[in-house]
Amino acid sequence: MATVAKYKVIGTRPVRHDGVDKVTGRARYGADTKIQGMLYAAMLRSPHAHAKIKSIDLSKAKALPGVRAVVTSADLPDPGNRIAQLGEGAVCMSHLSQNVLARDKVLYKGHAIAAVAADNIHIAEEAVKLITVEYELLPVLLDVRKAMEPSAVVLNSDVRCEEVGAGTVGDTPTNVAKHFHFEKGNLAEGFAKAKVVVEREFVTGTVHQGYIEPHAATAVWNPDNRITIWCCTQGTFTVRQQCAELLGVPLGNIKVVPTEIGGGFGGKISVYLEPVACALSKKSGKPVKLVMDRASVLEATGPTPASYMKIKIGADGEGKITAGEAYMAFDAGGFPGSPIGMAAMCVFACYDVPNGVVDGYDVCVNKPRSNAYRAPGATIGAFGTETIIDEICDKLGIDPLEFRLKNAAKEGTRRVDGPVFPRIGMWETTDTLKKGNHYSSPLPAPKSGGKVGRGVASGFWFNCGLKSSAFATVNTDGSVSLSLGTTDIGGSRASIAMQLAETLGLTATDINPNVVDTDSVGYNDVTGGSRVTFATGIAAHEAGLDIQRQMAQRAAVLWDVDPAKVSYNTDTASIIGPDGKSITFKALAEQVNHCGGPVIGRGFSSEANQGGAFGTHCVDVEVDPDTGKTQILRYTIAQDCGTAIHPSYVEGQLQGGVVQGIGWALNEEYFYDDKGVMRNSSYLDYRIPTCYDVPMIETLIVEVPDPEHPFGVRGVGEVPIVPPPAAIANAIAHATGVRMERLPMSPPNLLKEILAKK
Repeated sequence: MATVAKYKVIGTRPVRHDGVDKVTGRARYGADTKIQGMLYAAMLRSPHAHAKIKSIDLSKAKALPGVRAVVTSADLPDPGNRIAQLGEGAVCMSHLSQNVLARDKVLYKGHAIAAVAADNIHIAEEAVKLITVEYELLPVLLDVRKAMEPSAVVLNSDVRCEEVGAGTVGDTPTNVAKHFHFEKGNLAEGFAKAKVVVEREFVTGTVHQGYIEPHAATAVWNPDNRITIWCCTQGTFTVRQQCAELLGVPLGNIKVVPTEIGGGFGGKISVYLEPVACALSKKSGKPVKLVMDRASVLEATGPTPASYMKIKIGADGEGKITAGEAYMAFDAGGFPGSPIGMAAMCVFACYDVPNGVVDGYDVCVNKPRSNAYRAPGATIGAFGTETIIDEICDKLGIDPLEFRLKNAAKEGTRRVDGPVFPRIGMWETTDTLKKGNHYSSPLPAPKSGGKVGRGVASGFWFNCGLKSSAFATVNTDGSVSLSLGTTDIGGSRASIAMQLAETLGLTATDINPNVVDTDSVGYNDVTGGSRVTFATGIAAHEAGLDIQRQMAQRAAVLWDVDPAKVSYNTDTASIIGPDGKSITFKALAEQVNHCGGPVIGRGFSSEANQGGAFGTHCVDVEVDPDTGKTQILRYTIAQDCGTAIHPSYVEGQLQGGVVQGIGWALNEEYFYDDKGVMRNSSYLDYRIPTCYDVPMIETLIVEVPDPEHPFGVRGVGEVPIVPPPAAIANAIAHATGVRMERLPMSPPNLLKEILAKK
């Protein structure tokens, strides 16, 4: 773990700027929004997974005293089939509109059909029950393989299969929306050189991001057609764009005000409630608030896709990978848009695979439209690849970390999907873990009489750049007010403020960061893809350099000297002039209004893009062979973060991702009956990890600075969720001799395989 540069602020652990509001309960989240005269709304959702809507009768609901407005899809214009980029993927606006409020069909249980605004929530919920819908039931598709069959019922008549890369689109309706195909080298020759070839099939279940705060939106549609929306979102600007398209109003007529957000992990990018709240407000002439209940969050917002995969990898006698082949089919839910493209690009990305073929399919089924979840698609792909790598190591008698060091992707390695890696840290994370205390320690003794095993796995995520802007105002007391347009989910206010402080030579407490509305800052892409500390950090750094230039100009005016002879000294946070002249930042701040006017720094980032991040994990487990229960005994993660801006937040991101990965590995799964009804749509039945399920997670921060960032930052939030299911599967295999090919590896699923092996 090498620290390339020493900084004054970066690498320290100041108290987060929003900490007091969070711990005292003063922070305002989505459902906390209250406006004078506000109405409360409730949604009618489909009880069926697949059905035509033959008729809707709203008359009884409208007649209920206290009801002020009722809306259906008829109140939303058809935005057409235009494709829009929403930060972590593209979406057809027509499909998005139909997902917000169903038109002629419902495509999953929980699909929104109508909404009612009333004087209070009780009246609204009662009115929803009075809406009568006549359905014609249709066949239900839940499995990607069945949905891909030529005889399967087609969910969307406008979907044609796009052959990505080939530039062709099919001419018949289908459930297969996209086919990604990547090739490198000669696959047949690669497998011919292999001493060991392992091929397995994998099935993974649907899981949810598990954010604690449900979706909430409040909207005011003024008589002048100006709209204000308060919501808990990962991207205020994408909410503005989506609502403008879906409501048919100019983008500039909408202002989106971000509330604090109680988790998102990729699941709070698409809109669900915001356009409906706007339509209800327009009809009623009042502000309207709409909040999801937990069952609706699970049944009707975007979880991860379930999947079917067939992966094959070969290696020679020296432990060098010779070839890799992957077939991956992801369920997209009711509308196209699964992260299959990203999964296909990530599946072999940790390694130098000289010969490879990847085929990925985006498939519509009768489930809610899938959405991003921390490194979307990468966790599923890694589950297949990393467990096969472990099996190859067993067959060759090679240490699994030595195998990874020998095959690790490095600067100059070309991925199977084409791009060549810049400076990256896959090798370094593996080497750090291998030298760490955990991997060199003996396996712990069983705590409950079970069987223990150790597993390792690696993971990759691209870490995008995209567009960010920021501006900062110098106050007369020497503090700096920083305005940001990227939602703070994991402590980005602090990490960005620290980068501005470092640029100016100030302390973190000298910076007052605020996440502001869409009218108060330039365009920013979503908080997602591990991009904010990187890209918005660059924007803040540029704003700081702008402030440096302006402060030097103000000092030149104050001293009546040539501006070319004045410079900014970051080490001392002072401005230096000719003939020994100098003045501190704070002293000059008191006078700027009298020697040139206010100092407002501006910065943006649009071209910089990250090289990607890697992590390698080690886990010890104990398996009860009589029940199939797996207990995590010890967990260590080594990850390249480029430069750790705030090490505590880096550690928190790493640990949080691992916990979610443990849940994905061992318990989390949507249970659907044969009618497509989710049977575990509450946190009583949808089992996320608790403190009893995880140990203290050890973190090894590796720093291989990204040259695209002035401080070497790499995003850290995505990668931690990628290796856990595979690492745990490998540990289970070493404990029991059972290679799991299904997620979750829950007690029933694992016990079934243990008994089958016996």
